[in-house]
Amino acid sequence: MSNPFFEKSPYFGERAQRTPKGYPTYPGYTPGGQAGTTYAPPAQTRPGSYQTGYPQAGYPQPPVDDLERAYRGPAAAPADTGRMTYDDVVVKTSIVLGVIIVAAAFNWLTGASPVLTFGGALVGFVLGLVNSFKREPSRGLILAYAVAEGLFLGGISAIFNAQWEGIVLQAVLGTVATFVAALFLFRSGKVRVTPKFTKIVLVALVGYLLFSLLNVILMVTGVVTDPWGLRGVEIMGIPLGLLLGVFAVGLAAVCLIMDFDAIKRGVDQGIPGRFAWSAAFGLAVTLVWLYIEFLRLLAILRGSD
Repeated sequence: MSNPFFEKSPYFGERAQRTPKGYPTYPGYTPGGQAGTTYAPPAQTRPGSYQTGYPQAGYPQPPVDDLERAYRGPAAAPADTGRMTYDDVVVKTSIVLGVIIVAAAFNWLTGASPVLTFGGALVGFVLGLVNSFKREPSRGLILAYAVAEGLFLGGISAIFNAQWEGIVLQAVLGTVATFVAALFLFRSGKVRVTPKFTKIVLVALVGYLLFSLLNVILMVTGVVTDPWGLRGVEIMGIPLGLLLGVFAVGLAAVCLIMDFDAIKRGVDQGIPGRFAWSAAFGLAVTLVWLYIEFLRLLAILRGSD
């Protein structure tokens, strides 16, 4: 998956626990039993007799009024049972993105401090790895990641906007439009996440990551002097960075669809509500990546004018 947490999670991932017939399990599932029940042998009450699960004479029974009220009452909703819902994911995602935006605005408006910008990038990278590989979500670490990533985005956005005025607004609009398009494609069922589809995307992600690392190494060592590194190389008059930018944006959009699919599986399986923070983190990681790719793509496009 686009987010390592979704890939490895026993709740979100393709390897989520399933019943013997291949259906997703649910909290309290026991093979051959019912949800939330476990088998216990009958307790012996006196020699030669056993207590059964049925009401017996001489034993206290629940009042008829309570039974009638429970029967006529509304069924428990997922939120009442502590399971994750789409509303949980929307609220938690809004909180995480809100923290990122506030932190970004703070760094931008205070002069885009290099310490906050590059420090935020480093801290955000470390916290991103920590949160990705944690089996249990940590709200504090996820919000700390949002603060660090926001400081980085605010600083880098201010730098790009000073060079190409209006580029940040264009990148934001592109990110929002891609998010809406990916959500529409997922909801319409036009794009289905299958194991083969997932493997192809993972190969593409690894390939793009290796290229990005190689490009950074060549730029740091001075082997390539172009400000964009290998992305500045032209192929038939077209900058390689432009082609890679379009590819990366498309790849990030596909990863959004995979994130939506992972969240849907989590809701369908009734996973604990606390994992809504993990879902919010996964979406935030993909959206931040998508925004950066749009920012770089637009910069290369406007720089070649």
